[in-house]
Amino acid sequence: MTEDSTAPLPYASIVRDLPSTVPFVGPEAQERARGRVFRARIGANESVFGPSPKAVAAMQQAADKVWQYADPENHDLKQALAAHHGIAPANIVVGEGIDGLFGVTARLFVDPGSTVATSAGAYPTFNYQVAGAGGGVATVPYKADSEDPDALLDLAEKENAPLIFFANPDNPMGSWWDASTVQAMIDQVPANRVLCLDEAYIDFAPDGTAPPLDVSNPNVLRFRTFSKAYGLAGCRIGYAIGEASVIKSFDKIRNHFGVNRIAQAGALAALADQAYVAEVVRKVAAARDRIGAIAEANGLTPLPSAANFVAVDCGRDGAYAKRVLDELVARDVFVRMPFVEPQNRCIRISAGTEKDLGLLETVLPDALAAADG
Repeated sequence: MTEDSTAPLPYASIVRDLPSTVPFVGPEAQERARGRVFRARIGANESVFGPSPKAVAAMQQAADKVWQYADPENHDLKQALAAHHGIAPANIVVGEGIDGLFGVTARLFVDPGSTVATSAGAYPTFNYQVAGAGGGVATVPYKADSEDPDALLDLAEKENAPLIFFANPDNPMGSWWDASTVQAMIDQVPANRVLCLDEAYIDFAPDGTAPPLDVSNPNVLRFRTFSKAYGLAGCRIGYAIGEASVIKSFDKIRNHFGVNRIAQAGALAALADQAYVAEVVRKVAAARDRIGAIAEANGLTPLPSAANFVAVDCGRDGAYAKRVLDELVARDVFVRMPFVEPQNRCIRISAGTEKDLGLLETVLPDALAAADG
């Protein structure tokens, strides 16, 4: 044993004081702790309707070549996405879901000690990635259960924030702004900042929610995913759209083999089956209506949603909503809830199958009674 064998490991200064945590406690971890599986998994905003059968077939066919590294350029998928959106392949970067792309974005634009602008209670993985890059987070509150574009712009100016995070539609509330409001925000982003526009749920939103793609603007990155409407959450594959030179900069530090061969094949086939995506969107809309009806029948208030989930206002404070959530979990229904006041007066219920929502309808009255007791 050498003289300095007890010296602390040389962790990077950025990492040294960060907590060793996972941003989400997944249903699998809860099942392990409970000793049994959930009967309804309607808390993670996955698509319970699954991927297109054509995507499944493509992934099965790709499996026997999984011994090969995947194409690090994601060429075929970028070509297909470009044709789908009417832009050039040079305006697209593919990554390990939106979360993975957030990590690269943070490393590209966040210096240690700088501060980004976001909303209190917004999607937390963005904050997690910023912390990993050595940055800090400044927040503004939601306004009437929606993110506040004007307040975010003002905060970014005050904090000299390199990045502004804004989701439309929003998670965890399901709220959304129309395209003209989002475009007005885009138009006000200064030349020395980048707007990270998270559009993970855009496939479920009403027409007129997303402004037209403008790939000439270097100050906007628009993030899309195959995890929601396309039903490929377990594949971890998403993409960002932006100005070509900004997109090219991702090649400096991205994980070039991060998107595996099976995921690429599945995403390519899923993108080609837009009829299936449209059917999923219809099923999600029906499920949202059903969740709303179940909530109202039990004296709760469903909030309008443009996503694949519904935030249900439990009518009291966060402690009461947490009791309702815990009682649903105890009855084998996995749901989640916002974690910042006043949004945490709600529980968040993902679109489910008829069986899932039938179980929710059955157990919710008992869960509420137990929470009251």
